[in-house]
This record gives sequence, C-alpha cells and structure tokens, in this order.
Amino acid sequence: MQLEGKSVIVTGAALGFGYGIARALGQEGARVVVTDVHEENLSRSVSTMKADGSQVIMRKLDASDLNAFKGIVKETTDLWGRLDAVVHAGVIMPLEDWENGNEGQWWKEMSISFGGLLNATASAWDVMKKQGGGHIISIASGSSFRGYKKEVMYGAGKHANEGFVKSLALEAAAYGIALNTVGPGKRIKPTALTWEEIAQTPESVRSVWTDPTELGKAFVWLISQPTERFSGLRFDAGPILDSIRAEGWNFKFSPDKVTMYQHEMRYSMNWYENYSDTEG
Repeated sequence: MQLEGKSVIVTGAALGFGYGIARALGQEGARVVVTDVHEENLSRSVSTMKADGSQVIMRKLDASDLNAFKGIVKETTDLWGRLDAVVHAGVIMPLEDWENGNEGQWWKEMSISFGGLLNATASAWDVMKKQGGGHIISIASGSSFRGYKKEVMYGAGKHANEGFVKSLALEAAAYGIALNTVGPGKRIKPTALTWEEIAQTPESVRSVWTDPTELGKAFVWLISQPTERFSGLRFDAGPILDSIRAEGWNFKFSPDKVTMYQHEMRYSMNWYENYSDTEG
C-alpha cells in the first residue's frame, strides 16, 4: 500500500471529491480523519470506507473555525502520533449572481474556501515542523484561470488558495512542509448534490461523472512523494490518474502527465529554481 502508516485529515469529506479523496487514501493504507459539517452525509461516507477495511474516524468540523481545526489536529496526533497530510476539500458554492449576494454570504464563502486552508495550515504547521515535514493540499479549480457567472466568490477563493500556496511554499521548504493545489482534471458531480440527489439523477447524466475515488488516487500519489519535490505546484487529478493507469504509481514525471496547465507548471518550476529574495 502506498500510504501505510500515514495519518491524514480531509475536510469536506461528506460528499463528492472530498469523499473520493478520503476513500482513496484509506484504500491505500492511510489512517484518515474525515470531517464535514454535514454529519449524516459524513456518516454514510465513513460506512463505505469502513466496508473497504480502512482505518477511519469522523468528526464534525466547520473548517472556518480555527480553534476547532486545532482540536482535530491535536486529537489526530494524540491518537496516531503524527500528521502526514491535510487535504482541504471543504467549500460552499451557492451559484448566485453577485448582485443577489450580501456581505455575510461573501465572507462565509471565503472563510471556508480560503479561510479553511489558512486554518489547516496554521493548525498543522508546528506539528509538521516538529516531525520534519508533511503535505498541505487544497482543491484547485479552473476558476483560478478563468471566470464563471454565479461563481464570483468561489473563484476569488480559489485564486486566494493559489497565491497562498505558491508564496508559502518558499517559506515552508526549510521545514520540509509541501503545499500544493490539485484540481479535478475530469468532469465530476456538481458540488452541492447530496447522496439522495445523486441517486435521483438520471444515469445518462451520472455516466459522464468520473468516480471521485479514482481521482483520489492522484492525492495518494502526491502524498507519497518527497515533500521537497513538488511544493508550490498546481496539479490536476485527471491527468495523474491517467498516468497511474498507463505506467503505474512510479510513472516518469513530466508536466503533461500531471496537469492540464503545463505551461503554468513549467513557469512555476523555473520560478522556484531561480527564486531570489530580492525580487518582488
């Protein structure tokens, strides 16, 4: 198994991509703490993971609550002795026109999508420094490259995630802490659909959605990499999954095998290789 003995926290694990990531990590031997605010949906995810034989515990968590996040990290390290990765998949996505929103809604979206990443990092930072490293991963989106109607704050949050990861990767390198973002890279179910709504969706629609557990293998691959290898880069799960299927877990790396945005990855790799503190 690729992640035997590693301990991981996944936010937003009740449904969709977050659930698939958590399940894939468990299937490859990771001990997983799955979190979400929706306990009923989360319980269903946990039941499936336990049926796989995975070692998993569930905890209710609002990712925008720093103290609660710190509590989950402490519980994880008290139980398993370490924390190898945090995957922040929690998000809300109202799909409303900007003019119909309000201040409370704007900042609620940001406090979960971007604030959740800040809280994940702040909560895991000292633990990962002490143990010599770890992975912090947030979900990327095409919204960080282009805009969409009804997704203004969602897109803003994804832009913020990218900027945070790219910059903090430079500071985190000294401690062996890797930061990355990973987009789906293939079509997946709409974020807000519940288990019941998924079951009611016609098969002709569901058939075009990629199994999120299969896409979760990309996170298995990334967490299994040395932390100094890829920090600061944005990946896409779809191309990584295709590479694993074609060549196995130890496929020969090249940007075209791991992201839909090869030019941007090559630029970032060159930036980190030649980075100077005098630039700004």
